[in-house]
Amino acid sequence: MVTGEALIAYRALLRATRKSFAGDREMLKASAFEIRKKFEENRHVVSDSDIPRLLEEAREAAQFISTMIVQAKLNERGGYGTFYAVLTH
Repeated sequence: MVTGEALIAYRALLRATRKSFAGDREMLKASAFEIRKKFEENRHVVSDSDIPRLLEEAREAAQFISTMIVQAKLNERGGYGTFYAVLTH
């Protein structure tokens, strides 16, 4: 069922952004907006070739966000010396 797969991909993207942007309200809000926007843009896609491609793109995006995003954390001196990220590779 395509709807179920799309929902799984959507939730995976949101989970990935919550991990990668933990504590950064602005990025969480912006990323959730962009994810929602992309899924809404493709809501009415029915092509048997487009749907699997879009689902794969969503899965790849969630994987990328989870493994490749590194966000700097502002320290008390006003610099960015400490980093945190979710890197699995």
